Amino acid sequence: MRFRYLFILCLFLALSPYLAAQQLSPNWEELTGPDFVKAIHQAQGTCILPIGIIEKHGPQLPLGTDLLNVRFASLNAAKLEYAVVSPEYYFGQIFEARHEPGTIAYSLSTQLVLLQETVNELGRNGCHKILIVNGHGGNNSLLPLFAQSQLASPHDYVVYVMGSIPRDGAGRPSQKSAADLHAGEAETSAMLANRPDLVHMERAKSESGADQHRLTLPSSIYTGIWWYARFPNHYAGDGSTATEALGEFDQKNWSHEIAEAVKAIKADEESARLQKEFFEQSQHPIDTPQ
Repeated sequence: MRFRYLFILCLFLALSPYLAAQQLSPNWEELTGPDFVKAIHQAQGTCILPIGIIEKHGPQLPLGTDLLNVRFASLNAAKLEYAVVSPEYYFGQIFEARHEPGTIAYSLSTQLVLLQETVNELGRNGCHKILIVNGHGGNNSLLPLFAQSQLASPHDYVVYVMGSIPRDGAGRPSQKSAADLHAGEAETSAMLANRPDLVHMERAKSESGADQHRLTLPSSIYTGIWWYARFPNHYAGDGSTATEALGEFDQKNWSHEIAEAVKAIKADEESARLQKEFFEQSQHPIDTPQ
């Protein structure tokens, strides 16, 4: 009996560093200084920067819907494949909602400078692989541009960009709404799975989320006013048809996709190697073999 207790004690002591590592929070802001060092090592230098926004989401959802959803999915992903998740970040592109109350829309120059300085600080703190997870459709043009701009000057980290919440997958509950772009069935469902206490379902039909079709330009032409022309209430869809089951499916699916991305990024050594090679050659383009 005594031998058994000694064996269990030795096993516990042997596993205690591993168990302690497993208990580290993925939340950047919750870690102590010493634990942050351990977390970065456990994450293999991989960090997630979830980006949301502060904007109106129909009459029934909170202004921070995108921010709440993307961080919820990212933190759940970090439980599946450990990474350090940065604090809330909402400094993205949302000029199209400046006419609505509560919207926080920074200038484009501020957006780019602040995002660059943020990834610089993540990199300085040991995040050599930074996955930006987008939770807001208005960033779909901004973030690829930002990722491309990383080739403008040398640094020792790599930036990866991942799109927003998926709306597909085998076994996904069927949607009742055909048109569903913003604060509609899917997004309201996601919030029902994440923060149901912030959803006001009884208000979902108090405004129209229908397309107003106020522009008749050819599809090949883009103009920044297109969203306001179609959806002046900043509501596109029908949130009243939302279900918690749909939201749980989409959130779980998104978290798994983020976790798979983190796993792939941890294994990726080629991006950093090629980036270093590129920076070296870009200093002497005349010497680049032709």
